[in-house]
Amino acid sequence: MNIIFQINGGLGKCILATSVIKSIKDKYLDCNLIVVSGYPEVFLNNPLVYRSFAFGQSSYFFQDFIEDKDYLVLAHDPYQETGYLKQNEHLSETWTKMFDLPFNGYKPDIFLTERERSFFSKKFVFEKPIFLIQSNGGAPQQEQKYSWARDIPYVIVGQVIEKYRDTHTILHIKRDDQYSFPDTVPISDSFRALCVLIELSSKRLFIDSFAQHAAAALSKPSTVLWIANSPEVFGYQLHDNILANPHTKKPELKHSYLQKFDITGSLLEFPYHSESEIFNIDPIIDSLNRQNG
Repeated sequence: MNIIFQINGGLGKCILATSVIKSIKDKYLDCNLIVVSGYPEVFLNNPLVYRSFAFGQSSYFFQDFIEDKDYLVLAHDPYQETGYLKQNEHLSETWTKMFDLPFNGYKPDIFLTERERSFFSKKFVFEKPIFLIQSNGGAPQQEQKYSWARDIPYVIVGQVIEKYRDTHTILHIKRDDQYSFPDTVPISDSFRALCVLIELSSKRLFIDSFAQHAAAALSKPSTVLWIANSPEVFGYQLHDNILANPHTKKPELKHSYLQKFDITGSLLEFPYHSESEIFNIDPIIDSLNRQNG
């Protein structure tokens, strides 16, 4: 039987979905698992995946996998499920429940080859240990480049850079349209190359975006900062998950529907007097000091 697993969403969601793939194969042991997503490179070399396609790049898909075949389509979005909306279980568990699959944990998987490691590691050679930061996320077309609900406040990033700039080479994962910081090296590369960079890094400071999912898949403990989202839903026990401080003012939620906050950082919903109230620097530095490569 062909099982078509469609993943609607970003890079981080695709990485998390690799844990659901294990549950699919547990129930449908002999199936051909075909993944359709926006990021097919996530599923390269995954021994459980028969084929991986990008949206819009699936020539002859119907003839090859649907027509006159025994098939099952798993395409519903877990973001619309009550378990996710109540924020009381991990997204991978919600996903498996939605498809009536066995839940066997939520560690994601990325399969790098030694050739990839050898090739990409040559791009990231520095005299000092690598400190890797992903401070901002979101899509290129979003109106605001900084989201209070997801991104690390600039004052916190600046304090971290000041603390480690003499001892580490600080690499900042960013797009060209995102804010740059002094004393950092901006990094924008392929997903597979960035995975190798995560493996090479000595310290890691991330937000709830693709890098923290990739670090979990690669067994690289990281410091992850959380504001509107919850590590209980999207995070991993491997990481040191630091929650934002309690809110200091009542947010305006007139536009909220099924969730309290818009992850893009609605100005009306901001529940603090200023960004400086979101995090304290000391727990973040303590966490980073405990990282040992």
